[in-house]
Amino acid sequence: MMNIGFDAKRAAQNRTGLGNYSRFVIRILSEQFASNSYHLYTPKPHRMPYLGEIPTLKKLTLHFPPKGIWSKMRSIWRVWGMPHDIQQDGINIFHGLSNELPLNIGTPQQRETKLGENRCKYLVTIHDLIFIHTPQYYHWIDRKIYNYKFRRACQCADRVIAVSEYTKQEIMHYYHTPEEKIDVVYQGCDPVFAQDIESSKQEEVKQKYQLPDQYVLYVGSIEERKNLMLVAKAMAEINQMAKANEEKCNIAKIHVVAVGRRTPYVEEIQAYLKEQSIEHLFHFHHQVPYEDLPCFYKLARSFTYPSRIEGFGIPLLEAITSGIPTIGCTGSCLEEAGGPGGIYVNPDDAQSMAEAIVHTCTDEQLRQDMIKAGKAYALNFTDEKLACDLMNTYEKL
Repeated sequence: MMNIGFDAKRAAQNRTGLGNYSRFVIRILSEQFASNSYHLYTPKPHRMPYLGEIPTLKKLTLHFPPKGIWSKMRSIWRVWGMPHDIQQDGINIFHGLSNELPLNIGTPQQRETKLGENRCKYLVTIHDLIFIHTPQYYHWIDRKIYNYKFRRACQCADRVIAVSEYTKQEIMHYYHTPEEKIDVVYQGCDPVFAQDIESSKQEEVKQKYQLPDQYVLYVGSIEERKNLMLVAKAMAEINQMAKANEEKCNIAKIHVVAVGRRTPYVEEIQAYLKEQSIEHLFHFHHQVPYEDLPCFYKLARSFTYPSRIEGFGIPLLEAITSGIPTIGCTGSCLEEAGGPGGIYVNPDDAQSMAEAIVHTCTDEQLRQDMIKAGKAYALNFTDEKLACDLMNTYEKL
């Protein structure tokens, strides 16, 4: 039996992204390897709205800043005071789930000299280095902070997990981390996306959000890096195709439904849609409860994720798991998430995106082939397989 600790701040406080990943890791390990003891370290006991989503939570041990000075400096405790508690609690492996580790743990060599064989082994998951690769999407101070924390974590970790082969290559390139120190362990998605949904529930969601009969779905923050403008331009192409060939008027019925956090980029897209007189074909939904999201997938004809760069691209995995054809973009790692059965286009090629949308919405044989290939590929991301992959990394420590 091992005592395994986690930096659980994101698991406790974040609804998307790093929070979903953190809860996923904690859930599958505590379910698949229940004989271990799992410890969650989080700075704010009064701010844990999402830990209840972990079914095994009652079997896990929660740790907070001790009374006294650390209870008044909770954020500092997480990066500076936590290692003392980790050592006192007899943790064998501590996993930083969100790109960082406490700043004062030292390198593996320093810890071995100081603590000998009783030292805790440290592991960190690096999700992406997008802030280095494409710095234009980040404020300069954020880039400085991220770069310091991420680089330090890679130096101080006994092992590093990359969430994709693409991210592994980025870590090796920018931080010169030895290849033999890095394991690629993918993230899975919530099993709810694989489950059948009663038609009455689907109809309820369709009516609630006034969803069109035939639409291509996008899920993700609506920001410049995610490149949803490419889909807007593709819809302009489709609109022209429909006008030029009335016998293909069925393509005029294709709409886009975009679900995600609103940013100023939305106004840029809306201005373009208005200029092209196709604003009626685009539907934005910014605060969709998580329990309704699986229905958005099930009701869609296909899914598009035009992002220019990602660390992995979990919405593509959610889509193939839900059983719909997927369209991604080349240039980073989206093929790893969507598999060989998806269609991938250049992130600046609106014509190719338009053709992919039309084909995945109207070519039934293609649709069925893509759905079958996607479901087969999704079997690589089962809880059982990914939990074993994680445990194999732990056992290397």
